[in-house]
Order: sequence, then structure tokens, then C-alpha cells
Amino acid sequence: MKNKLWGRTFGQFVFCFAIMCAAGTLLTACSSDQIQKAGDIDQAETIQDPMEGFNRAVFGFNNAIDQALLEPVARGYRALVPQPARTGVRNALRNLRSPINVANQALQGDIGGVGQDVARFTINTVIGLGGLIDVAKSMGLPYEQEDFGQTLGVWGVDHGAYMVLPLVGPSSVRDTAGMMVDTYADPLRIYLYNTHNEEWYYARVAITAIDKREELLDALDDLRKNSFDYYAAVRSAYYQQRQSAVEDRDSGTGSATIAIPDYDSGQ
Repeated sequence: MKNKLWGRTFGQFVFCFAIMCAAGTLLTACSSDQIQKAGDIDQAETIQDPMEGFNRAVFGFNNAIDQALLEPVARGYRALVPQPARTGVRNALRNLRSPINVANQALQGDIGGVGQDVARFTINTVIGLGGLIDVAKSMGLPYEQEDFGQTLGVWGVDHGAYMVLPLVGPSSVRDTAGMMVDTYADPLRIYLYNTHNEEWYYARVAITAIDKREELLDALDDLRKNSFDYYAAVRSAYYQQRQSAVEDRDSGTGSATIAIPDYDSGQ
């Protein structure tokens, strides 16, 4: 009984830490290695930001927490954990996300993508030590992250208003709804909750946040230093990446390089 109580308490602590870790990390805007320059976008026509004043306030709050908490944690993680181990963690996290990717590929009508994701999961789970080694990538099956917000975009649903969510980051009406669906329908979350092992789910959220922030350390440093308006730069990067994801542009490259467009003008 004491062990179970301790486990629940630990889980709640990890959950709170995970939520804090999500602050300012741009997990939506920079959620995968697919971020590349998506071409010229008519910002005035594409970006709807009717709550800009409120969004900027939330953005500042998230950024302050990121710099105070998550960025130092991510830098410590990079300094203490060797690159091969960090790569293994990232591969395993991607493998655990496979059911969500498969479901969204199917909903988008991408049968080839479904087959690729199923093959990736099978190969990496069986041969790649439970997903620690991305064997499938070396066999010509690169990773592609899919989410329900992207699926809605494929179905023709517009972004809607731009939103900056507290302790999460940039989003939109469409992508916020998609994030909620993906979270609720995640088979691993359902299984862990039904077996009263919620702490493992919370731990996964925390590790994912730290992994993402470590991956983006250099890119976000450059963006902060080189942007006339950091808020506008992130907003533009978010919309370009989401449009690229919906159109399946530059997807599946598996590249760890994140090319952030030049936002010196702040537009």
C-alpha cells in the first residue's frame, strides 16, 4: 500500500514537472525534424492573431519559465548524457508514438504511410531493441510524425486563430483540438491509466519535453539572437512548419538539422 501511494505521489510530482518542462519549448511549432523553410507565405492572409496582446503575455511567461527551468535542464542533459544514449531515447520515444502516427496516416488516407509506420514499429521493436535503435531508417523507412491537427488540415480545416497556450507554446484552434484528441486517444496512455501506472505516462511526457528541448537548443538560441521580434519569428515558424506538415513537404528526411527561416525583419 505504501509503495503504491509512493508511486502515485511520485507520478504527480513528475506530472507537474513535465507540465513545467513543456513551458516555452515550442513543442508544437518545432515538434519534429521536419522543420524546414516552407517557402513564401502571405503572413497577412495566413496568420490570424486576434488575441495578439494576450498571446504575447503568455509567450513571455512561457519564455521566462523555459529559460529558468527547461533550458538549463536540457543543457545538463546534453552535457551528462552521451549522444548515442540521447539518440536511443529519442528513437524509443518515437517508437512509442507509432500507434498515433499510424492512426493519423489512416485518417489522412495515406495507405503507404500506414504500411511504412507499421513496418517501422515492427522492425524497430523486434530488431531495434524495443525501438532504441532505428533499424528501419537504415532500411529506407524514415520516421514521419503525424498528429490529428495535421489530419484536420488534410481534411480542409483551417488553422483558425493563433494561440499561445500557457506551459505548452504556440498552437491554433485546430491544432489545440488535435492535440487533445491525440492525447485522449493515445493507446499507451489508456493502458497505463487503466492499469493504475499513470506515473509512467507522466514520466514519458517529461522525458519527451526534455528530449525536444535538447534537440532545439541551438536552433532556438539562433532564433532568439537573430530575430527582431522573437514572438513574430516563432509565430511565422509555427505556421510554416504546420503548413509543410499538412502538405507532407520535407517529411521523412530524418534529418536532425532544423532550418529556421530568416526573421530579421520580424515579419
